[in-house]
Order: sequence, then C-alpha cells, then structure tokens
Amino acid sequence: MWQTGLGLVAAAGAWTSWDLLRPGEARGFGGKVRAIPPESVPDTGVIEVPAARSYLVRIDGEVRALSRKCTHLGCGVPWCESSGQFECPCHGSVFNRAGEFRAGPAPRGMDQHPVEVGVDGLIYIDTGTTEEGPAPGVETIDEPPTGPSCAEESHG
Repeated sequence: MWQTGLGLVAAAGAWTSWDLLRPGEARGFGGKVRAIPPESVPDTGVIEVPAARSYLVRIDGEVRALSRKCTHLGCGVPWCESSGQFECPCHGSVFNRAGEFRAGPAPRGMDQHPVEVGVDGLIYIDTGTTEEGPAPGVETIDEPPTGPSCAEESHG
C-alpha cells in the first residue's frame, strides 16, 4: 500500500515538474504577437505594431509584417509620412512601403515576419521567425516618394 502511495506521489511530482519546465509558446517579441484585424490594415499607409517591433502593410491585397530594424546596422527605421517611405535616421537607408531597398548602405530590403490570422480573427506576427528582405533592385510596387523626406525636413 505504501509503495502505491509513494508511486502516486512520484508521478504527481513528475507531472508538476513537466508542466513547469516544458517549453511554452513564446509571447511578446520573439514569439507570436497579437495585432489587429486584417481589415484594419489600409490599402496604402502603414500601421506600427510596437510590441512586435514591426509595421503592417497591405501590398497587392496581402498583409505583410516588416521588421522595423534596418538591415544595415540595426537602427529603428521610422515611417516618414511626408515622403511615403521608410527612412533610417542613422545612415540614410531608404525603403519603399513594401520594405524594398531604394537607397543607402543597407544590403537588402527590410526583413519580414510571417503573419497569420488566428481563430479570433486577429493578425498574429511571428517575431521568432525572420525572412530576409529582397535584394536591391527588386521593386514590386510603383510608389514614388510623395513629398520631401523627413531627413530634409529636420535639416531644412
């Protein structure tokens, strides 16, 4: 009888230890970050998702998550409303709304994170997975700058 009791205690201890030590799904940056409903992403423009350190854009009907980290040296790349481009303030790399390279020292376009729509109808950005941005010279959207760059505005 005591052996059975000891066996049950050992099984309960193993079960509890497994629950505490097993790897769980990462939440927050480095895991899947819950964002917004897909219909909230505009056809033009950009939505920033700070928790994912990313931007959501819609290109040809497809929602994409662009990493805000510059592919040159890792600076945060803000969206410039006046020019309609991403402009890195550190070394001047410029990317179009699709994250494709336009100018500067960056070796490629902005990296992307996979997106999926969850059962709750919201976009989830997988920040634990990074897909390299496109090579220079690839430009799938025809959106020239819409005005002055933010760098020009801050110096002018």
